[in-house]
Amino acid sequence: MTGEGTDAATGEPVLHLAYATPDLAALGWRPHFTAQLDAEEYTARAPVRVLTINRSGLTVRGAELHGHAPPVPDARGGPATVGDWLLVDPETLRPVRLLERFSLIARRAPGSDRERQLIAANIDTLFIATSCNQDFNPARLERYLALARGAGVTPVIVLTKADLSDDAQALVPEAEALSPGLIVEILDARDRTAAQRLAPWCGKGQTVGIVGSSGVGKSTLIATLTGEALATQGIREDDARGRHTTTRRQLHRLPGGGWLLDTPGMRELQLTDAAEGLAEVFADIAELAAACRFRDCRHRTEPGCAVQAAIGDGTLDPARLARWRKLAAEDSHNSASLAERRARDKQFGKMVKRVTKGKPNRR
Repeated sequence: MTGEGTDAATGEPVLHLAYATPDLAALGWRPHFTAQLDAEEYTARAPVRVLTINRSGLTVRGAELHGHAPPVPDARGGPATVGDWLLVDPETLRPVRLLERFSLIARRAPGSDRERQLIAANIDTLFIATSCNQDFNPARLERYLALARGAGVTPVIVLTKADLSDDAQALVPEAEALSPGLIVEILDARDRTAAQRLAPWCGKGQTVGIVGSSGVGKSTLIATLTGEALATQGIREDDARGRHTTTRRQLHRLPGGGWLLDTPGMRELQLTDAAEGLAEVFADIAELAAACRFRDCRHRTEPGCAVQAAIGDGTLDPARLARWRKLAAEDSHNSASLAERRARDKQFGKMVKRVTKGKPNRR
């Protein structure tokens, strides 16, 4: 059943939720979410998952609900992003509560305000797509890996467009060396048989995200995995870089029962609150640093520096150390800026409450 109404806050048309059939487990529901519900919420609220977000509201899906819900201006738990689970009022369809996530991928938003931008929630696996041409960039891949590891998401590097490289297979060990235990798959995004190698992460109830620069074949790979006809664009001949095709984040249903989240190509990926992810990606440097003579070793000219010793004997690439320094400094700066902003906002909120409390009520 469906019906149209008008959102009281925005005045925009709202398509009421329709009854559907998939069970919650097929949508990615797990005990982590069940444990957050009390007895009353089991019967009084309907859990739905956010598939897309736009100005007029949310496209959501639940065990018996599918359609368009109003925006989330005041749901307890904060703003929602694609992949989130919400409890909605079945009568008004208003989101009531945002359920706690088991994973969250975020970045520092482009611009100077240092806000954090939510990218995807409750993702199990992150496919990091990169093509076997000039787009293959270890520094960029390490950024994505730190993003995934810091969010508690399993990363899988997917090398595409092998036909554009004279020695694509040589890139596999180079990619594997970027992080301990990293899985790397090389395939033709247009080939359904090759894409089956990604099936272990796409089963019923599993959610995978896919990120990468524009033009690496994300849309082609998504079309192959989902069977949907998605728009694609070619690469520029001058620099082998791509053009943006995807314009918004959304979840696609996979034939194997899983869900795949597509993201627009991100030209700027600033890390924030990613210290744990960096420690995992650069575990080799962390292990060496633990063997330095001094705890506060800066790994430059200090005596007894195990990191510099590894560079000297060829077991550590100095370029990798330089990339680690850059990412660690960036994350530290962005995280501190975000913490300062939160503190200022908190103090401002307290001041507003004090001022408001002291004013007489208008009649």
